[in-house]
Amino acid sequence: MAAEVQSLQPIKLPTGPAPLTPDQHYWTSFKSQQLIPSPHSNPITHISFPLAPLNALTAPSDTFAVTSGSRIQIFSSKTRKLLKTISRFGYDDVAHGGEIRRDGRVIVAGGDSGAIQAFDTGSRAILKSWKEHKQPVWVTKWNPNELTSLMSCSDDSTVRLWDLPSDKSITTFAGHQDYVRSGAFMPGNAGLLVSGSYDQTVRLWDPRSPGRAAMVFKHAAAVEAVLPMPGGTQVLAAADNAISVLDLVAGRPLQLLRNHQKTVTSLCLAQDATRVVSGGLDGHVKVFETTNWNVVAGFKYPSPVLSLSVVGSGANREDRHLAVGMQSGLLSVRTRLSGQQKVQAREREKEMKALMEGTIEEYDRKNKKKRGGDKRRTRGRDFTGEGADIVIDGNARGKIRNQSKWETALRKGHYAQALDLVLNSPNFYQPNMLTLVTALRHRSALRTALKGRDELSLQPILKWLVKYIGHPRYLKLTNDVALTLLDLYSEQVGESPEIDSLIGQLHRRVRHQSELAQQAWSTQGMFDLLTAGA
Repeated sequence: MAAEVQSLQPIKLPTGPAPLTPDQHYWTSFKSQQLIPSPHSNPITHISFPLAPLNALTAPSDTFAVTSGSRIQIFSSKTRKLLKTISRFGYDDVAHGGEIRRDGRVIVAGGDSGAIQAFDTGSRAILKSWKEHKQPVWVTKWNPNELTSLMSCSDDSTVRLWDLPSDKSITTFAGHQDYVRSGAFMPGNAGLLVSGSYDQTVRLWDPRSPGRAAMVFKHAAAVEAVLPMPGGTQVLAAADNAISVLDLVAGRPLQLLRNHQKTVTSLCLAQDATRVVSGGLDGHVKVFETTNWNVVAGFKYPSPVLSLSVVGSGANREDRHLAVGMQSGLLSVRTRLSGQQKVQAREREKEMKALMEGTIEEYDRKNKKKRGGDKRRTRGRDFTGEGADIVIDGNARGKIRNQSKWETALRKGHYAQALDLVLNSPNFYQPNMLTLVTALRHRSALRTALKGRDELSLQPILKWLVKYIGHPRYLKLTNDVALTLLDLYSEQVGESPEIDSLIGQLHRRVRHQSELAQQAWSTQGMFDLLTAGA
């Protein structure tokens, strides 16, 4: 019986370098974006997520709070569903800086009226109300080490320290000369605070000596956000479109990051504090690694970003959601698979990989799967059959369906015609050209396909060479074609202006690629010397 005639298998080029870095793989895994509009389309000015200190005995609450207009909405970090809404503010009041305590039982927020209110998240009752600030309060923060201690920052240029059972503030820090719009507790048990103001300064405060700031850093613009690093020796401050990395030990800035085009409005930590996430009025969210402070990932949003938070979930507080609040009133929540969902997705990827590599049977044996039905259903039954004849039909040679014209010409030995059909096709497809040239090389027919051509039939081949001669994945094929052409038609050079022009372009293209290769080797040599010295 004659062997079956099959169509040519398309050439699969070797894979190039991975288009995504590990960080990009990680951040692109935040999918399933959910867009939640705020009531009355008010801008979302703050998103808070309670973090547990290292010595916490109880797990933090699986909720996060979103402040917008005169409301604070509490969402579940497990289901992304709205749990409760607190709207017990004045008719003309606007809420700011809603912060949920780490146990999830109390939430505190400031307002345009200057009042600070603490609410019971269960009953929405007002537990405490302070009215010492004379201007709007933009920041309220819980002490990460004490359940009843909190701080506030106000447009009256003061920073105050509060205790939940007390009716008055414990300490007042006065030193800023303008609005104080950002602040936070420093890590550790020393009780230090840091604040950023529109007077272009970042100040470090010690409650033991509240009369003056322990340290002052001057900036070139109003400070919109501050973020202490977990080590307690560095603070990030956002002023205009720059983020400065401040070293508290050396008392000077270490780095200035200018990766945003407009004002940076918010900062937060991610990936166990190994990454810093920033958002700005340019609509960009950028992720920085904390070693050399390079941008490793990013997102683009349709509206200016006013607030953001990387929300964790579970006992290990793995990054679960990327919550971003926008000027348009939209809350974007991107979710990353975790736990059992991650395990199932990983198993699906392994199964698909085994299927593509042809090792699915081995994969099934390892996982004790039974493909093609349950064998228990056929146990004890006789499937020997009744002795019917088995007829195997032969293959009708030459009748291959859906074969292209160039493949038919190649099978018939019309190599030049096959090459012309591919090059002159209105829908030129590069893999077809690579498959054809590879087949011609295997049949030692490349010279036959190229010889005996006139000026018009040579031009498409030379144009293809000029375009792809510098591509590293096509180098072996284009090199063979180019050398064969030059060997065949070198004596005819100078007889046609069009052919001479294309050969000149090919020459310049090869020379340029050669110079690039030499530069790459030189750079590699310098890099090897540096690494050897290190």
